[in-house]
Amino acid sequence: MPAAKATTLLDRTFEEGVALTQEVRNYIAYHEQADRREFELSRCLHVGYQHTRVSARLIQVMTWLLAMKALLSGEISPEQFTAPQYALNDSEECSSEKGVDDAEIPVGLRDLLARSHALYSRIKRLDTMVRGKLAAGEVPNFAMLSGPSIIPLN
Repeated sequence: MPAAKATTLLDRTFEEGVALTQEVRNYIAYHEQADRREFELSRCLHVGYQHTRVSARLIQVMTWLLAMKALLSGEISPEQFTAPQYALNDSEECSSEKGVDDAEIPVGLRDLLARSHALYSRIKRLDTMVRGKLAAGEVPNFAMLSGPSIIPLN
């Protein structure tokens, strides 16, 4: 019987991102039509904007996570990883917690806003750490269960 593969911090975070992305997709697909029937146009637009915020955060998070996996597997270089296309956008739409306490937004969407913001914030902190280490000639190693460690670049 093969030994169980150790789950890394990066793997767990990636799985969390995929699960949240699927949950958001399902939420929006189900609730968007119901919201259109129930809400006035201005509220529909406001709720639609919040759908977009959640989606934008998750697109950025998943892009970063895929790029980090590619970096660690040697598919892309540290220089490619540090290119702007893999940088997290620090826009107000992604970094702000707005909407979490807005009673005009359905409770389920407020939960998704809070969870996507928490995940985005964690990835933003990791991105800052990783970019700093890459600038110092090191690459992160997410094999540790307790968190990232650093290995030198050759």
